[in-house]
Amino acid sequence: QVQLLESGGGSVQAGGSLRLSCQTSGFEFSTSYMSWVRQAPGQELEWVSTINSESSYTWYTDSVKGRFTISRDNAEKSVYLQLNSLKVEDTALYYCVKAFLGPWATGSAIATMPRGQGTQVTVSS
Repeated sequence: QVQLLESGGGSVQAGGSLRLSCQTSGFEFSTSYMSWVRQAPGQELEWVSTINSESSYTWYTDSVKGRFTISRDNAEKSVYLQLNSLKVEDTALYYCVKAFLGPWATGSAIATMPRGQGTQVTVSS
């Protein structure tokens, strides 16, 4: 059973930084692509970033390129998302997902995937 536990969110001012963590269990983490998604208030789930199993490839949605960095530690079965230069529009509930996602992923499709409780990121101006 896939289990995902996100943490590290918080409230910061625009321009600030946060590091999100996702502890996983219940599946073979070291061979799995992992992604981060987010859901802003009143909006659909949105793909943010994906990393392959060996950390040799990463992908980002255009709005976070150059500001966010995804990484993973296979020994710890964890995936991370470093958020820098945060903007008010980054405010959302962030989730990690065991999936290879990209710009093609719709909110309704992401909603069918196992997620944890999420971690809230709130950015104020």
